[in-house]
Amino acid sequence: MKVLVVDDSAVVRQIVTAILAEQRDITVQVASDPLIAMQKMQQSRPDVILLDLEMPRMDGLTFLRKLMSEDPIPVVVCSALAGRGSDVAVQALEEGAVDIVTKPRLGVREFLIETSITLTDTLRAAASAKLRSRLRHLPRKPKETADAVLAAQPPAVRYTTDKVVAMGASTGGTEALSAIIEALPPDAPAVVVVQHMPEVFTASFARRLNDISRVEVKEAADGDRAAPGHVLIAPGNRHLIVRRSGARYVVELADGPLVSRHRPSVDVLFRSVAQAAGPNAIGVILTGMGSDGAAGLLEMFEAGAVTIAQNEATCVVFGMPKEAIARGAVHHVLPLGSIPGALVRMATAQ
Repeated sequence: MKVLVVDDSAVVRQIVTAILAEQRDITVQVASDPLIAMQKMQQSRPDVILLDLEMPRMDGLTFLRKLMSEDPIPVVVCSALAGRGSDVAVQALEEGAVDIVTKPRLGVREFLIETSITLTDTLRAAASAKLRSRLRHLPRKPKETADAVLAAQPPAVRYTTDKVVAMGASTGGTEALSAIIEALPPDAPAVVVVQHMPEVFTASFARRLNDISRVEVKEAADGDRAAPGHVLIAPGNRHLIVRRSGARYVVELADGPLVSRHRPSVDVLFRSVAQAAGPNAIGVILTGMGSDGAAGLLEMFEAGAVTIAQNEATCVVFGMPKEAIARGAVHHVLPLGSIPGALVRMATAQ
């Protein structure tokens, strides 16, 4: 696999090269800006590009748009954990980038070990992504609410639901989740989500989804209630756990080691939902590399939950759904466009 690292930081280029050099099947080229990158691409076409967004002469977002319009190549954004930078990185996913990783830092051995695992897994997944299958949405309108006319007031009583939907995704998952969540009605069942994405970026992703959806979307916090019409997205670098609290579902955030090579882990979420909701749950495993979620979905299946896998034709990477299907954990294999309607029907079925 050929990787082209495009970053104006010599330190980042050196660290990434050192990490990838440990993989015998990976060769690395580096460029300090997009113009140099384009010259090197003429000599040797990479399988995947690791791209910084803030660079001299041409910013990464402009370079990404140029690539996607002229000669699409899988791109993974490499971004620092910084305020507005997280919003721009999430915008890059909408412009065609496959995934996001955080810039590696020096000084903490455990961080570099986890960075190595995440970086290599992400680049391998991106290199195998089916770019032509990525969905392109029509221009989006802002979410319309009654707030423009009448100020919202808190309801006197919040009802509870016995149904909860758990969804897990990785490579290509941001577009898949957008397609599902945008299509949900305001009274959709409670939804909890693990999307493999670094910390900070999940908050930006949740905000963007909230702006275009009829349900309320937010990054999960300790003690949040999983309620109808609400979607909770696991923060990057924290496991998301669903607990039963009387007639309600609430969520907890947990640290701990990588599970199935990830934190947050889909397996952790699915197991907690199997324990908390049993047959009152619906599990959905979406596009992604590897096997995270397959074991947890089987636990949901065995606890009586209804389980769904995204089909191969609409996946960017068919790894996670394929593994869940192979383990006998899936009731229904559906194209992405059929999943929102199926969720609503299943949640209202007696």
